[in-house]
Amino acid sequence: MKEFNTTAVCKPEKHYMVDISKRVEKIKELVDAGKYFTINRARQYGKTTTLTALYHILQEDYVVVSISFEGVSSSNFSSEQSFVKAFCRKLMRECRAGLMLPNNIKEQLEEYIARKEEKAALDELFDTLMEWCFESERSIVLIIDEVDSPADEQVFLDFLAQLRDSYISRDAKGTPAFQSVILAGVNDIKHLKSKIRPDEDEKENSPWNIAADFDIDMSLSEDGIKGMLDEYEADHHTGMDTANMAKLIWDQTSGYPFLVSRICQLIDERVCKTLSPSAAWTKEGFLKAVKMLLAENNSLFQSITGKLNKYPKLRAALRSILMEGTKLTYTAQTDSISQMQMYGLIKNDNNTVAVANRTFETMLYNLFLSEAELKNNVFYNSGELEKNRFIKDGKLDMPAIFLGFIKTYNQVVEKLVDRFKEEEGREFFLLYLKPIINGTGNFYIESQTRDQLRTDVIVDYLGEQYIIELKVWRGPRYNEEGEQQVCEYLDRFDLQTGYMLSFNFNEKKEQGIKEYMINGKKLIEATV
Repeated sequence: MKEFNTTAVCKPEKHYMVDISKRVEKIKELVDAGKYFTINRARQYGKTTTLTALYHILQEDYVVVSISFEGVSSSNFSSEQSFVKAFCRKLMRECRAGLMLPNNIKEQLEEYIARKEEKAALDELFDTLMEWCFESERSIVLIIDEVDSPADEQVFLDFLAQLRDSYISRDAKGTPAFQSVILAGVNDIKHLKSKIRPDEDEKENSPWNIAADFDIDMSLSEDGIKGMLDEYEADHHTGMDTANMAKLIWDQTSGYPFLVSRICQLIDERVCKTLSPSAAWTKEGFLKAVKMLLAENNSLFQSITGKLNKYPKLRAALRSILMEGTKLTYTAQTDSISQMQMYGLIKNDNNTVAVANRTFETMLYNLFLSEAELKNNVFYNSGELEKNRFIKDGKLDMPAIFLGFIKTYNQVVEKLVDRFKEEEGREFFLLYLKPIINGTGNFYIESQTRDQLRTDVIVDYLGEQYIIELKVWRGPRYNEEGEQQVCEYLDRFDLQTGYMLSFNFNEKKEQGIKEYMINGKKLIEATV
């Protein structure tokens, strides 16, 4: 029986996975056209699985050399000679695994490995590789995974320069060379160059400027997820609505491969132990799996937090977007923006920077709010102390939560400057709400409405949803627009009651809670 897989390579014969054959065919078109290119995607974005599938389909027409720099020690990149030996050893391992090398090429590689004096240089290695390309009856494709492993080594730049020279000679003079070279990793060559030569600002030409654009979508589509779930359903007969489950999963992940597989894996392996399979593969089971996912410290989340700790400007930018509603114009040339996208944290949403998916948003909110908790935050502590009185018959008493928050807010507001109050008001409410729902519910932010004036928070708690608009008061007209938008959200979620929390900094404001009906919907608005 197949299973969901979130480690190493996914194999169609062993694992439930989205069909990526169309993606692989598009990549093959680049290979057939003789392109050299890179596949740069974030960690656990399906690069290795894609390369494995590509390797098998390319073997029908080409000699394929597929190696990885993962696990290659830094000492092997310390000098040209040590790199040549390490590269040759990689090729010899592929030979033992079935790669057909001509005897004379094999002998040359073995001789480079054995040399102790007059050690082999990169140009000698490339002479041998080009000789192989000349002798081979079929064109040769070189695939190298984890190319960002030697990111700090000059010898890697020299290796890229040799590949570039052979590519140019192939097209200009007809000199034998690789049919295609594919480099895969997280970092792109621009960032590798900046790490290797930070003191040479005048060096603008990348040794990989011959690379073709790679704009093939590596995310998983909603239809593709449905196809995977259809296969699972055919084996397990849970009665799930595969189309609805696929939509829930895609909305939560935006098709990030690891997140898609992990949610499915959690439902299959853990949620099914607490609910029947028919209940596990519903929205109820999905929400349980999302809660489990967000509670993990998996390798992907560790990678993200590691990047945030390493790049404080990146962390500050993300925090400003999420906690303050700051709008950043998407500019690919801005280093922090290109880094955030390279690490899979953001996307270009109509020329505005947006967090890549709902899971990352919630994970980052939890991270930033937890940092405030560690500072003995009065809002979190108050929510923690009072949380028991906010649950009635298994449901959240949102008006009581509003009143509790207003009381806490008024107790500390005099200690805060106006600017600080306005920018941090929503963070204060989320800190207050977090311990109330923690362990039982989740919340996420509707990214399309998040800005410096308003934010829509959707809370899931024991199967019930609560739509809360957090906004800064900007007058009656703006308030009416917000009310109408809440009603539209209630229609979308098939709810009858919505909530608004307004931060009003006018001296003559009227604090408290009001209830009124708009378009047949009940709106409960609190003002602080």
